[in-house]
Amino acid sequence: MAKLHIIGGGLAGSDAAWTAAEAGLDVILHEMRPVRGTFAHQTDGLAELVCSNSFRSDDAMNNAVGLLHEEMRRAGSLVMQMADRHKLPAGGALAVDREGFSEGVTAALAGHPRIAIAREEITALPPADWGQVIVATGPLTSESLSADIARAAGQEHLAFFDAIAPIVHRDSIDFETAWFQSRYDKKGPGGGDADYINLPMTEDQYRGFVAALIGGEKTDFKEWEKSTPYFEACLPIEVMAARGEETLRFGPMKPVGLQDPRSPLRPHAVVQLRQDNALGNLWNMVGFQTKLRHGEQVKIFRTIPGLEKAEFARLGGLHRNTFINSPRLLDGELRLKSQPHLRFAGQVTGVEGYVESAAIGLLAGRFAAAEARGASAPPPPATTAFGALLVHITGGADARTFQPMNVNFGLFPPLSQPKKIKGKDRKQAMSERALDDLSVWLGSSAGTENHI
Repeated sequence: MAKLHIIGGGLAGSDAAWTAAEAGLDVILHEMRPVRGTFAHQTDGLAELVCSNSFRSDDAMNNAVGLLHEEMRRAGSLVMQMADRHKLPAGGALAVDREGFSEGVTAALAGHPRIAIAREEITALPPADWGQVIVATGPLTSESLSADIARAAGQEHLAFFDAIAPIVHRDSIDFETAWFQSRYDKKGPGGGDADYINLPMTEDQYRGFVAALIGGEKTDFKEWEKSTPYFEACLPIEVMAARGEETLRFGPMKPVGLQDPRSPLRPHAVVQLRQDNALGNLWNMVGFQTKLRHGEQVKIFRTIPGLEKAEFARLGGLHRNTFINSPRLLDGELRLKSQPHLRFAGQVTGVEGYVESAAIGLLAGRFAAAEARGASAPPPPATTAFGALLVHITGGADARTFQPMNVNFGLFPPLSQPKKIKGKDRKQAMSERALDDLSVWLGSSAGTENHI
């Protein structure tokens, strides 16, 4: 059986490699780090998390991303296995120790008898005589390969900005001001109900903070960045602030569900920090991705009550993120229509988010393994989170206005019940239907793939 080549050792490439290898296919995983680095990665580990350490909600019955978590677990995802193994307290979210997670993924792939890891840069799309190839280079695709993808696609890439939030050393936070609490005391996967560090602001403090964000000195845009739109789900904090004085209070700084038990006063706004590593000494400023200059970040963020003496392990940043117009270019098995030996997976396909990227990698690995055996590979039902994402990027979205998308229940087909179901009941009914249909889909391929 021919080998499968996978370009890119991020979350999508890692899950694609694991899935295909578990199905009996020999895999060569090409990762350019450390031969060539990027401006966002800090290590040469596979599946390194360069932005947040959160996989977002883990609620499989009431949240579409939580449902996707569960579907990936049942389908044998290496990414989800390692996320569960290295999870951190984060309320209702699934957050991970980023170093332990990456190390776990790297060790599992390096130790798999059917996977070889090649540390080299692939500068152009491989020819057909390579056999099957999965391109999973993500938002930080190298310039030379990116240019070749654009040539193969016959059009320019679409692009948006992705941003990185600062990380604070816990021992530099003033706990005379800060307190631990999850919003509404909601328990997370680990059972904790006080997983976030909260920093309160009065109305005057908040208004001064917003003014400082808007007036702060920003990093200059490069010429090639100026026409690139932001992704709405990952806006820089100062861009949100400029949209209106109250915007942050209804976004990452909303105070609802949070109350310092030591104070009778309700905060006007709250900055939340989420644990970023297993030791608990690094904390991520939730929603504080920024293009402010580093000196401005330190000055402005130290005006936040509790962060007056904050020390930063990492300051925020912003980078360009590229993706292809998948509805126009890819078929239902993620193959490039013009060169079907090439599949695409991960964020480069226009899905947004860690787990969404890994999920598309997992599907690409399944499709490639089935094709190598000469077997059919039925797509996941559109009623599942897997299927809803796949349909969206391979034809469900309007190619003329295609933009990156997180998984959400709006992508799922409507329920067939004669009586209209609303709110939480609707989400739970869609989740139950998805998991039932997923079981049938996984069962239909039993014997053709192995699962963890």
